[in-house]
Amino acid sequence: MRHRIGIVLAVIMAGALFFLGAWGYLRLLRLPAPADQLSNLPAGGGSLLSYHPVLLALAAIVGTFLLAGILMVVPRVSPLAAGLPGLLLLGWTALYLVNVRQAVDLIPLRADPFGAGFEAMLFNGILGAVGLVLILPMFVPSRWRARHADEIEDIPEFTSGVGETRVEPALTAPPTQLTPIRASRLAPIPAPPWHDVAESTAPADPGAR
Repeated sequence: MRHRIGIVLAVIMAGALFFLGAWGYLRLLRLPAPADQLSNLPAGGGSLLSYHPVLLALAAIVGTFLLAGILMVVPRVSPLAAGLPGLLLLGWTALYLVNVRQAVDLIPLRADPFGAGFEAMLFNGILGAVGLVLILPMFVPSRWRARHADEIEDIPEFTSGVGETRVEPALTAPPTQLTPIRASRLAPIPAPPWHDVAESTAPADPGAR
């Protein structure tokens, strides 16, 4: 079940990387400005704290990589959540090394900032580096095994009331050894009161006369 959820999270991670990460990277992408052209610097070379385009782009990138970090670090999350997008990025980078035109043609929405930012990340090697980091949880054996709480089978239950279910606890202590009772310690059982009455009212034996 956790691996199925991991596949869903992998789709979400890939979408966040394509839409948020690529858009933010394109907004932050700037070529080095010559020393005599400081006007080409972001915010004209001033403070970026009041420059909203850069702040929004930075927030998009930070949110994307924060999601990737959570999927990589949390032990309960399947390694497929981060591994599948990482394999996709590595495969795209390998295709780019073999055939640049085909790798670029496969990028969707190239006319939009999302596709253009993804293309820029591909050209600059960002996708390959991110892919290498995302596949790291797939090499941790403990991430593939379910936790002990998830592997416990159903415990036998019995109903103690209407709408109330109680789990029968298992016996952990050995049974107490019984001490044998000696016959000498047993007191005689007194005769019932009707026994004396029956003897007094019984007829005498004719042969005793």
